[in-house]
Amino acid sequence: MVAWQGIPWKKVHRHVFRLQKRIYRATQRGEVRLARKLQKLLVKSWYARLLAVRRISQDNRGKKTAGVDGVKLLTPARRWRLANAIRLDGQSTPLRRTWIPKSGSDEKRPLGIPTQHERARQTVVRQALEPDWEAKLSPQTYGFRPGRSCWDAIGAIFNAIKARPQFALKADIQKCFDRIDHGALLVKTQASPVIRRQLKAWLKAGILEDNHLFPTTAGTPQGGSISPLLALIALHGMEEAITQVYPKARVIMYADDGVVLHEDRQVLEHGQPLLITWLADIGLTLNPAKSHISHTLEGDPPGFDFLGFNIRQYRVGKYQSGKRSNGQPLGFKTLIKPAKANMAAHLAELGRVIGRGKALPQGALIHQLNPKIRGWATYYRTSVSKAAFGRLDFLTWEKLRSWARRRHPRKTGGWVKKRYWRRVDNRLAFATAATDSDTVHLLTHSAVPITRHVKVRGNRSPYDGDWVYWSTRQGRHPDASPRLAKLLKMQHGRCRLCGLVFQHDDRIEVDHINGDRRNSRYTNLQALHGHCHDAKTREYGDYLPTGMRDKHQDTEERREAKVSCSVL
Repeated sequence: MVAWQGIPWKKVHRHVFRLQKRIYRATQRGEVRLARKLQKLLVKSWYARLLAVRRISQDNRGKKTAGVDGVKLLTPARRWRLANAIRLDGQSTPLRRTWIPKSGSDEKRPLGIPTQHERARQTVVRQALEPDWEAKLSPQTYGFRPGRSCWDAIGAIFNAIKARPQFALKADIQKCFDRIDHGALLVKTQASPVIRRQLKAWLKAGILEDNHLFPTTAGTPQGGSISPLLALIALHGMEEAITQVYPKARVIMYADDGVVLHEDRQVLEHGQPLLITWLADIGLTLNPAKSHISHTLEGDPPGFDFLGFNIRQYRVGKYQSGKRSNGQPLGFKTLIKPAKANMAAHLAELGRVIGRGKALPQGALIHQLNPKIRGWATYYRTSVSKAAFGRLDFLTWEKLRSWARRRHPRKTGGWVKKRYWRRVDNRLAFATAATDSDTVHLLTHSAVPITRHVKVRGNRSPYDGDWVYWSTRQGRHPDASPRLAKLLKMQHGRCRLCGLVFQHDDRIEVDHINGDRRNSRYTNLQALHGHCHDAKTREYGDYLPTGMRDKHQDTEERREAKVSCSVL
């Protein structure tokens, strides 16, 4: 037995990922028996158990939250014992009930916190089920899936409406996690008997709140690592309920929120009862207060809000009121901006922080505001947010000016400005004095650059084995070394010599540009095709000086280099 820190984690990751990739491909080919055998092998794998324990005890943000047993942090020795104790025995301990604030509402969201042992077992089962369902889920499902985000869902909506205005049915499922029917969910999982019995034990474990045990007759309690996957499984097939009747309809889902798009309003009006009927089979229903039909270009107001973004189309061009023969407007453009309600909520949160910090030092107040400004602006940096960022910066400035003048009611405005605002990077910023030991300045929303997000391709999944695509997209992948992943991201997935895009079956090698293998800085490295690397080596060799490898060398120097290589 080696120390926990001495475990070959790269080998662990690659072994688990290799099994997951085989499960994914077996499911794609329809080989159900092989997929179940591989899942059984993964569940019993020592490496899979080690990785599960590491994720719940070191990588998980909620690692310090205790379950009903009160255990929080695990020492390396306890991690070893936990990895050895992971077994799927069809039993489970109750969940601990806790309540957290719900964003954008005064309500609170219930969480069911499992013990560390149950979290590890749920992670092992999720590692086995996730690649299987990645091969089954719809390409238009984006929530709770690896390699996908809410930006991809917004990008899918943009692609669906950019050619022509459409009607949109915003479908919000009411209390999705709390009302899923257990029987229907277990049937839809299509898992092996061992995994199905364990899933049933987790679903029926009960909730412990104020020393009282309450039974769980429905729903997947939020808080466990496997709950999001179970919610995805429960909602699988909702898109087909619409598209089988109306093939031209587009259904885009993110977790329990969805949008149905079509040019004809009557299609959406008839499709809404279809959704209600389909959801009733798994114990769910639509939220009437949040589900409605709107048009992306017309109406009062046009557009709709989804995932905190406002999606709307505007008339543009010389003939703004003209229409084509099919009734479509001649000129329009699609703009996606931060929703006004989310802007108001963010500004109110900044106001609460400033209000609570009336007596705080300037540096302490800045340290509380910066993470909120950075996080909010980063989320909306992929949309048309420049005007929104500028307005939020102005309103934040006004709140800080009131904060500063309240602290010094007998001082002039110029004195207050000189006391709390200073020049930083050629702009006036709310900052501490340069003589302070901790000199900080307030970040602005406008300082976050606007960068367009590239939507994930089709039904791509990290388990498809195309680690070139995912390394280029994410900069990291279990099957690629960190050095190669960074080079692929720097080169945008293209070979530096031939300029072609790398394919998933290409042999990729890391080349030292100047031939000095002792210089492994990224400025001296490049990713090349195997055949391009061989051609470069044959032309220049490995023992030439740096100047001989400049791509701008004249023909005479190239000829001399070839002669030198032949002599060596």
